[in-house]
Amino acid sequence: MDIIATTCQGKVRGRVDGRVAAFLGIPYAAPPFGAHRFRAPAPVKPWKGVRDTLEFGPTAPQRPYRPPLDQLIPDVHIPGEECLTLNIWTPDAGGGPLPVMVWIHGGSLRNGSAAMPLYDGRAFARDGVVLVSVNYRLGVEGFGVFPDAPDNRGLLDQIAALTWVRDNIAAFGGDPGNVTVCGESAGAVIIAALTTSPRATGLFHRAVMQSGAPHTVPRARGAKTVRAMAKALRVPATAEAFAAVDRERLLDVQTEVTGKADPISGGPGFDIVADDDVVPADPALPTVDLLLGCNREEYRLWFVPSGAVDRISGLTLRMALLKFRIPWRVARLYRTARPDAGPGVILGEMATDLLLRGPLNRLADSRPARTFLYEFAWRSPVLELGACHALEIGFVFDTLRHSEALTGPDAPQPLADAMHRAWVAFATTGDPGWPVWNTQRPVMVFDHPGTGTALAPRQEELEAWL
Repeated sequence: MDIIATTCQGKVRGRVDGRVAAFLGIPYAAPPFGAHRFRAPAPVKPWKGVRDTLEFGPTAPQRPYRPPLDQLIPDVHIPGEECLTLNIWTPDAGGGPLPVMVWIHGGSLRNGSAAMPLYDGRAFARDGVVLVSVNYRLGVEGFGVFPDAPDNRGLLDQIAALTWVRDNIAAFGGDPGNVTVCGESAGAVIIAALTTSPRATGLFHRAVMQSGAPHTVPRARGAKTVRAMAKALRVPATAEAFAAVDRERLLDVQTEVTGKADPISGGPGFDIVADDDVVPADPALPTVDLLLGCNREEYRLWFVPSGAVDRISGLTLRMALLKFRIPWRVARLYRTARPDAGPGVILGEMATDLLLRGPLNRLADSRPARTFLYEFAWRSPVLELGACHALEIGFVFDTLRHSEALTGPDAPQPLADAMHRAWVAFATTGDPGWPVWNTQRPVMVFDHPGTGTALAPRQEELEAWL
């Protein structure tokens, strides 16, 4: 059955399946091409009549993940230029008011889309939350740093989407006064920036950061990838010059420059840059309530399927310690706690704590507002991935049927029930169901069957970094 809702730009037609209505591919900004390319997001032109929003909109320009990640996290490619769209799942279009969750996907700021089946919002709508998922510009289009273009254009896209939600979500049964932003990996990094951006003030009221910590870089550092691409393209490092390059050629060169980088071992990529407008260089601590956490073995997504965990030698480990200025006493502590682990596992465990678990704990320590911490610890049997990066998403969304490439066919549904229920509770009331962060450092550990609160897990390893 079809259903019609009225937005500020015009009427949209969605589809009801059971008790959930879905509106897919609603534009929240003008297509970011032509006169709008490398510019801040422009308003959508209103339309007459009723616009069909029955299918996902085009995905932002990108290349698939490199093997073997392309099989574990398959991208969705939908051609077209109208890529600044959002999707809504609601149990009560026109009713409400219901809590709203806005999902921002990950992908190292250069991959991913809201059309991935893993992000289907039906389970949230089933449980009384209006779920909104958002596409935004990626790679050099969204985060390339140029002297003649606004910085952080992909972040500006998210702010435009949140503004659209504030102005329109009541027409879909949502409460604009009860909005939670939620994201994973690069999506969590975006949310960290949104929590400190003056442009996003008042657009949301809680935030969830999964497997991503606050991270910005100075403009000079952020511009390095554009300069490397410009050298390969033999054009000036300006938005004007890049706009004149064939889009497929631009993606090819972007892949050449950034293709071997990953969040653990680093390399050329794209970052949110600190500026004087959107992201303060010296941000104030976020005052909204936060739900933060990461997976116990984040590194295994990059280290294990590629075989890197076995190729890392003792010499490689020692060089990494020097590169990242990790004290030898830290490495000795990790070795002592894991006497049978090889150098690759030791390096991965330290990288997970250095880049994620440590920063999230320190963020929780520094905040006056309420904070809740979790750790996802269930280990996937697929390719010995363990409790790797991105594994928790199918549990949060209760979409295990779309997560089998990572989880296998026998992932525990009771664990998905528990994790999904906690996210629904946080979006609804601000309390996911375990103690708020305090001096005892409570962490909800999601495992099966060992889900429960732990106090200061592996605290000795965290303190070793101080």
